[in-house]
Amino acid sequence: MDRPTPADHQQQQPRPSLFSPYQMPRFRLAHRVVLAPMTRCRAPGAVPGPALAEYYAQRSTDGGLLISEGTVVSPAGPGFPRVPGIYNQEQIDAWKKVVDAVHAKGAIFFCQLWHVGRASHQVYQPGGAAPISSTDKPISARWKILMPDGSHGTYPTPRRLATSEIPEIVEQYRQAAINAIEAGFDGIEIHGAHGYLIDQFLKDGINDRTDEYGGSLPNRCRFLLEVTRAVTSAIGADRVAVRVSPAIDHLDAYDSNPLQLGLAVVDRLNALQREAGRLAYLHVTQPRYVAYGQTESGPHGSAEEESRLMRAVRGAYQGTFMCSGGYTRELGVEAVESGDADLVSYGRLFISNPDLVERLRRDAPLTRYVRKTFYTPDPVVGYTDYPFLGQPKARM
Repeated sequence: MDRPTPADHQQQQPRPSLFSPYQMPRFRLAHRVVLAPMTRCRAPGAVPGPALAEYYAQRSTDGGLLISEGTVVSPAGPGFPRVPGIYNQEQIDAWKKVVDAVHAKGAIFFCQLWHVGRASHQVYQPGGAAPISSTDKPISARWKILMPDGSHGTYPTPRRLATSEIPEIVEQYRQAAINAIEAGFDGIEIHGAHGYLIDQFLKDGINDRTDEYGGSLPNRCRFLLEVTRAVTSAIGADRVAVRVSPAIDHLDAYDSNPLQLGLAVVDRLNALQREAGRLAYLHVTQPRYVAYGQTESGPHGSAEEESRLMRAVRGAYQGTFMCSGGYTRELGVEAVESGDADLVSYGRLFISNPDLVERLRRDAPLTRYVRKTFYTPDPVVGYTDYPFLGQPKARM
């Protein structure tokens, strides 16, 4: 009898689907639909309250993975109103209640650690100081910052961090990760994407430093790697994920060679994994991402170029690969079935469809989101009042 060839063996393996289980290094997921991290501005005083517990619990499924909204690692971290933090005991204690509500539904919950860097304003900074960055170049007038009163302002000139200050910022991430685990989170995602502080070091269109954190590609990757190494040594690699967006120019985060940057980051994360063990996942934003509901992030290359970049990064990374950025049901199904991604994170569709997993599974109609309530302070309207399947439409 002929022995089966590797190709025959491959054919016998069931193809993965968006709704099939997935084994991460530490956690087993029941499906591959992930709640993407999204700023929602519902945490007055930087402390999460009962509204957040309800919001995340609504979007939890048994064996599902949720990523929290960007949660700032220090008082200098925010650049939006009413974003939560994870740098003091009051916040840790408040997050425990949110995490408990998610765990009660059987879901796995990661906290996204965030520092916006220059994408802030004096109004959000302790003592009205200038925001910090890799550079002293401000974000251009093409972009506007959401102010606490709901108006939009201009981004101010940031203060360039001295080389000697950078270890202190790395330590803020490390401590925030420890705090997140104390609050009960299953892991953390380092936000290295979308023009925020870490991305301000990675991208050569922003980073104009002449020290060991600027200039060459290895130097520009150094800050992200120091943060990742510090966090993994504190809480374990299998509880740590990294998000990057090499091809996204949100908040002027341009790079002259996004593919080279993406592969350089992957190369360093692979090396770190050889030392420290497998990371939880790498989360990469597709270039078709629309920047925070403000504007399209500039002209993009062809869909073919975009998928070439994503496939190259996916092919090079040794571990669990999550994609995000404007995925529909069809695109998510295709990404997993073709092997382009292990997991797909959904953002805006999850805002208006708390039971998105079930709707995608059944291919049921989706409720449209209301953009004007994305960042408003109301703890119910546009936040926890979107209907579940079989419920009447809410009062929006």
